[in-house]
Amino acid sequence: MMARVALLALVINVANRAETQATGPKKGKWVKLFDGKTLTGWHTYLKAGQPVSDKWKVEDGAITLASRGGGDLVTDKEFTNYELELEWKISEKGNSGIIYRVHEDPKYKASYQTGPEMQVLDNERHPDAKAGKNGNRTSGSLYDLLPPSDFSAQKVAGEWNKVKLVVNNGTVEHYLNGKKVVEYKTSGPEWDKMVSESKFKGWEGFNKFNTGHIALQDHGDKVWYRNIRIKEL
Repeated sequence: MMARVALLALVINVANRAETQATGPKKGKWVKLFDGKTLTGWHTYLKAGQPVSDKWKVEDGAITLASRGGGDLVTDKEFTNYELELEWKISEKGNSGIIYRVHEDPKYKASYQTGPEMQVLDNERHPDAKAGKNGNRTSGSLYDLLPPSDFSAQKVAGEWNKVKLVVNNGTVEHYLNGKKVVEYKTSGPEWDKMVSESKFKGWEGFNKFNTGHIALQDHGDKVWYRNIRIKEL
């Protein structure tokens, strides 16, 4: 009897391993990065363990930059492969950004020195919309590198926009209000060419770290972020 039980257990174990190898590991679960009430899980760039500036507030279930001087807000945790979802709303003439793959080190004075940025902008009123090349500083763009494929995806200032950001094994996708507007490889000849023609040319740490924090940018303008969640892949 004992021999039969052992044999059955072995068969089940082999079958389970075969299934795992065939389908791969299961994806992670969605985890909230913002509880809707506090800034727990976040800190100011290069100031881990210190109180977050009172320029960053929680209002009506959203993280809000009330005025300039708060510094970029970054996640306590670092991530490698993931899907990030959130909603943002920008003030008139406002500018902000979602910066990812951020590496914290005093040698880098700002989050954007290492992390690429998904632009958050009032396209109608902010001058950055007309700067850069072919709209590569408008909402949804890979800032100063790639314009969004659909300039109509963004909603106007004062309205909520939904974002999905997928970072997975060297490929990044930006989604804005249900439309995929950017896709790129994080290394290789195409990436190198883009960087060489951008403001990031010669920046030693830019996009060099596969694992990093996620940042909400303080560009001095009022902005709101809510329903922030992540699923590690």
